[in-house]
Parts: sequence; C-alpha cells; structure tokens
Amino acid sequence: MLRHTYCEIDLEAIRHNVRVMRACVAGEAAFLAVVKANGYGHGAVQVARAALKAGAAMLAVAIPEEGAALRQAGIDAPILVLGGIEEEAAASVAEYDLTQAVFDEARIRALSAAGEAAGRAVKVHLKLDTGMCRIGIRSEDEAQRLVRLIDSLPGVELTGCFTHMATADEDERGDTYAQIARFRALCDAIAQVHPGKIIRHAANTASIFRYPEAHFDMVRGGIALYGYPPVPEAEGLRPAMRWSARAVYVKEILPGDRVSYGGLFEAERPTKVMTVPVGYADGYRRGMTGKGCVLVRGRRARILGRVCMDQIMVDVTDIPGAAVGDEVVLLGAQGSEAISAEEMAAWLGTISYEVICSPSMRVPRTYIHE
Repeated sequence: MLRHTYCEIDLEAIRHNVRVMRACVAGEAAFLAVVKANGYGHGAVQVARAALKAGAAMLAVAIPEEGAALRQAGIDAPILVLGGIEEEAAASVAEYDLTQAVFDEARIRALSAAGEAAGRAVKVHLKLDTGMCRIGIRSEDEAQRLVRLIDSLPGVELTGCFTHMATADEDERGDTYAQIARFRALCDAIAQVHPGKIIRHAANTASIFRYPEAHFDMVRGGIALYGYPPVPEAEGLRPAMRWSARAVYVKEILPGDRVSYGGLFEAERPTKVMTVPVGYADGYRRGMTGKGCVLVRGRRARILGRVCMDQIMVDVTDIPGAAVGDEVVLLGAQGSEAISAEEMAAWLGTISYEVICSPSMRVPRTYIHE
C-alpha cells in the first residue's frame, strides 16, 4: 500500500448485523440488504456477498449502474433498483436481470419493450407513496390502472409492491401507523385486479426493530447493516468500518504560531503538532474544523486549524511519544477509546449515514474476516 490512509471493513460485523436484524423479523418475512451507494461506502460487492452468506434473500441498489456492477462481480441474487430510471436505462435493467421500481406508464412501457428485446420478462415492483411524498403512486385507482397495464404487456412482470416509511425513527408513531394502514389499503386494491401473489415490503431499518406489523413479506435492512442503530431498540450491532491513517510529520510550534489556512488556531503554549495525510478530498469533511478529533496512541487529539484538501494537523502535545509513523484513527476504536460515526455526525450537524458514505474513492477499502 503506497499510502497508509484506508478504511478497514469487518465483514463478520456485516454478517453479525444481518443476523441481529433477521432475529427481529416477524413471521416468514425475507430479509433484503440495502447495498446502494457502494454499500454505504463500505464496498457494495463485498458487503453483498457477506449479507447473502448471512441469509439475505435479496439486495437493493439505487440506480441500475450499481446493480450492473454487482452482476459483473458474479452476484446472481435478486437485485431491486429502488429509484426511478430514465427510459433509456430500461435496456440495462433487462440486460442485467434487475428488478425495477415503477410508478408511471412511460417507464413501464419502456421496460416492457426492453424485456421483449432481451427475451426475458423484466420484473418490476410497484412503488406506493403512503406518506414520503418522494416517488410512488398514491391512489387505489392509479395502482389498479398500472397493475392492469403491467399485466397486459409482454416483457414485464409484476413481482412486488413497496413503500418507504418517512418517520419510523421518530418518537411520534402516529404517522407511521397511518402509512402502514395506507399500504395495506393499496395492497388490497392491487390484489383485486392482480390474481398472483407478489412480495409486499414496507419496513425500513427502523421498522424492522420497531414495527413488526410492517414486516409483511420482506424487510429492508440499511443503516443497521453497517452497525449503526436508527432507533434505541436496535441493540447489539457492530460498526463495520474503521478509518485510519499514518502520521507523516511531527513538529513543535511556539506561542503565537498559527496553524493552517486563515490561521484560525493560534498556539498559546509550546505545541506539538502532528500532520496526517487525509483531508476533505478523502472525505474527511472541512466541517470538522474546530470540532473534530482523532485517536493517537489510544488518546484523543484535537484538530488544529482548518481541515485542508489533503492534510489535517492535530495536537499531540499531551500524548507522550507521539511520532511520525503512528497510526491515527479517524473513525473507529484504538485502545479503549473510540470515535463513532454518530459522534462525527454530531460535530458536522448531520447523520451517521452521511459520515460512513463520506470516505472518497481515493481511500482504499481493505477487508477482514472475509
């Protein structure tokens, strides 16, 4: 490795987290692992394989390109594309045998034509909007109209319907119960015009732990797959990502010396400064300036001055022996100390999802416990 700045991904943690979620599933509902956005920054192919090994029955991605990459890696499990597509993407959906979310006539017809051309029926899941107001159809009449259209066309097959919960992780539960009731009503309307059984799924990660009545035929595990709980009920998870670098320079500055762009930090005492080769181009956000810290020799070292594109400086004055070559942990544990994605999110005013998706593609991923 030419540059000792990388994310270590623990695949046994991924498998463990699948088992934790599956233990909460009501009845015979299947488990779908959400591996969009390159597996939330962890590596979609490796996470997908680990999740399937632990019992996932299906995978989900956001765009057809992500599904194609999984197929090209040799993964043959069912893959659902959660987002809407351009009509010209229908051929790729058919080529890679993906299951596509649909919610309008134009894309259903495009998928039908692509399926005919490919000589296979493209599987589709009808997206139902029960309160998220993002994508999906809202009325029973529209659901029935689109189902009749799908059933009338060659090259396309309805195999599921689903919705997404907007507030399942909030303390107020009324809206979620209303969404579940609305989903049931839409599913009943679909059943009136479609004789075959389809997969119904509504439960996102928070709902897996909190709303067994939303489990239906399948649940979708997202953030908890990577070790972070969306609700307090999600216990026993293991974070899968550890992000570290190696110190490249250590120096002492004097009172009055200022660090980094704009000189935001000014030393008030002789200060030992460690330079770490990671910055916002690596996904270590500039918003960490004045807020964040890292771990050096099992102790916290605060960031000094602005985060640069490729480097940060940290205060190791009170860390005996801190030296060039020391491991610096940005996310994860070192000794008895740990920095979680939730803590980093608090520094940034965001959520853990964004933090674990942040390491850029120039930060290599390495895998343990494959």
